[in-house]
Amino acid sequence: MTDSNLKSARAVADVTSGMLLACVEIAAPPERVFRALASSEITKWWGSADLYRTTKWTGDVRVGGTWIAEGVGSDGSSFSVSGEFLNIDPPHEIVQTWRAAWDGNHVTTITYRLEGIEGGTRVTVRHDGFADRVESCRGHSEGWERVLNWLRGYLGGAK
Repeated sequence: MTDSNLKSARAVADVTSGMLLACVEIAAPPERVFRALASSEITKWWGSADLYRTTKWTGDVRVGGTWIAEGVGSDGSSFSVSGEFLNIDPPHEIVQTWRAAWDGNHVTTITYRLEGIEGGTRVTVRHDGFADRVESCRGHSEGWERVLNWLRGYLGGAK
């Protein structure tokens, strides 16, 4: 299977249950994808000049460990998002909380599942905890498509 046969990111929001699912196929092994998701390497790919860039990431990648990402928007405003790791199962799963000031400091939960497939890795993201915050759920769904495509573009054909 070539990279062109792998699927670009897609996301769907289930606003009734306050969760979303996003998925992408990446031409890199699960170990490589895991490292890109759970390290300061995030600063190399999470963002774009026209929206925002993540400029700093620190984390203690273990159950109970915390993480924080900081960045700057295209308008020059700074932001941060943080959370705690709830489950770490390299290279198969990362479960973490997500708290962002721009989203009212609500705590949601993100689960990354990494599955080895022919030609690479299928990454599935489940983002739960939006409750009745319909617009936030929809907005994050659109955001996850962008983020997973940035990850896919960064890793490309990495082996």
